[in-house]
Amino acid sequence: MDFLFAATAVLYALCAATSFAYLAGVSDKAALWSRRLLPLAFLVHTAEIGARGVAGLHPVSSVREAVGFAAWLLVGVFLLAQLRRRLDAVIAFVVPAALVLMVAARMTPVGDTGISGLGVLGRIHISLAAVGLAIFALATAVAVLYLLEERQLKRKRIGGMVRRGTALDTLDRLAHRCVQLGFPIFTVSIICGAVWSARLGAGFRPEYAIAAVAWAAFAALLVARVTAGWRGRRAALLTIVGFAAALAVMGAYLLRAALD
Repeated sequence: MDFLFAATAVLYALCAATSFAYLAGVSDKAALWSRRLLPLAFLVHTAEIGARGVAGLHPVSSVREAVGFAAWLLVGVFLLAQLRRRLDAVIAFVVPAALVLMVAARMTPVGDTGISGLGVLGRIHISLAAVGLAIFALATAVAVLYLLEERQLKRKRIGGMVRRGTALDTLDRLAHRCVQLGFPIFTVSIICGAVWSARLGAGFRPEYAIAAVAWAAFAALLVARVTAGWRGRRAALLTIVGFAAALAVMGAYLLRAALD
């Protein structure tokens, strides 16, 4: 498992480096290398998760495994999105995010032990939370690229990222579709988590409030887009706020697992 983890990390790092080189204008061929490296990294990552599963460390057996699973899902969802359109510039933001999530999960001091009283409902909650986090992470990566490209355009810097990036309208629509897809999944995850916690008799925890903030941010974004026509910069900023809160929830669970 250690070898597969190292191989995955190296491949993701190489993919990120070639993608950054493409955005920086070092070489247009770097985009081709990043497109080739990413599926290979994903396959090795799949093997790494499979090996951990064989060893009894299933993706939803602990918060640590769930975060690593979310990193894998993020790349998988992006590869599916890339089948419909070229998103070479987005790779530079998706891959580092996946790498950070994977390393954070694997390097947590403790947390390999399964969650007590998990049950079916708990597994559904963790699974959906991981899926929702991955989809929101993709939306956020797209939103960050949108803000950077918009800034370059306002400064009338047409080269570099703007020339090699993706059209702003395409980025805005892709981020919105990701939020549309992730929001109901995240909502069901919160409901399952609340019922599961109630059955276990767990008291109030700070991460519950943070999850509510994340849910409210994405709900406000969807409502504002329909009622007030929120798009572009404002939608991108609210997407980042929502994801930051969702990520904080996972961070709080990882910290709690490390301290228990």
